Amino acid sequence: MKLLDEVRHVARLRRLALETERCYVRWVEQYIRFHKTADGFRHPNTMSAAEVERFLTFLAVQRRVSASTQNQAFSALLFLYRDVLHLDLGDVDALRAHRNRRLPVVLTREEVSRLLSGLDALPTHEPYGLMARLMYGAGLRLMECCRLRVKDVDPKRGQIVVRQGKGDKDRVVMLPATVADAVAEQIRWRLALHEKDRARREGWVELPDALDRKYPEAPFSPGWQYLFASRQLSHDPRSGRRGRWHVYPGAVQRAVWTVVRSLGWTKRVGCHTLRHSFATHLLEADHDIRTVQELLGHADVSTTMIYTHVTTNGAAGAVSPLDRLGLAVGPAQAGRAANTG
Repeated sequence: MKLLDEVRHVARLRRLALETERCYVRWVEQYIRFHKTADGFRHPNTMSAAEVERFLTFLAVQRRVSASTQNQAFSALLFLYRDVLHLDLGDVDALRAHRNRRLPVVLTREEVSRLLSGLDALPTHEPYGLMARLMYGAGLRLMECCRLRVKDVDPKRGQIVVRQGKGDKDRVVMLPATVADAVAEQIRWRLALHEKDRARREGWVELPDALDRKYPEAPFSPGWQYLFASRQLSHDPRSGRRGRWHVYPGAVQRAVWTVVRSLGWTKRVGCHTLRHSFATHLLEADHDIRTVQELLGHADVSTTMIYTHVTTNGAAGAVSPLDRLGLAVGPAQAGRAANTG
């Protein structure tokens, strides 16, 4: 078995996400190419911690990658040596980069409204506006929103069950009442599309944990279908079976970026900004931080605490002593600022 195929095999044996598997394979390939010599490629089992350190130093110094990217490469190589090659690199934790905690970008409520209106106005039939409303209204991550199954959304109870979120954890979040009718309509559209697929002898969808072997008809059942389905059939990258996948996450991101550019914002806004705004606005509405932690699916409340630094209830909402003076900018300074550039 080739090395990269073996990495894929062990990743699936360890039940890693497909995105993680692909990420690890890319880093292992880059690591091998980096240490190529005149005699050809070197197998990783002929290298050790010194070569790993050289590669990570190259990423940090020459390529100037972020600490999170460096740690991602470190995790991939650690997986390669410990889980695939079963080799001990020794004490290499010192190679892990220190990651600084950055404050999240948060939108105001008015900015969220403008973003959602912009998504509704896009010339597309895709439900990007509805997906964005769920990311903001329920604090969903982009992939959690894309992977919603029909059976996990209950408009009547006003709940969404998020399955296999980050850390392979389930949680229950609210379904905003303002989108309940739109979600119900999306479910009707999805079930109608599934009927057409079944009429064409299609309609298969991948299931977690090999449930298709225990329940052979489950991959064709309406409840297991992705709520936000792709309009094209495709092949499962692991099994190769043909079915209907969920909306491509990159397409949702591009839609958000298109609206942000059209609005002329200088903030770095993406899909995850809606989740940040969800948490911040809940805290500003005096919701308990433990409740926000549970809704976000954070394992530790210290992760949720980052939002207290950007709420208008905290330090950011303090009144500056300059404002208490009540002195406006002088005409000369204002004129200079207006004429700059």
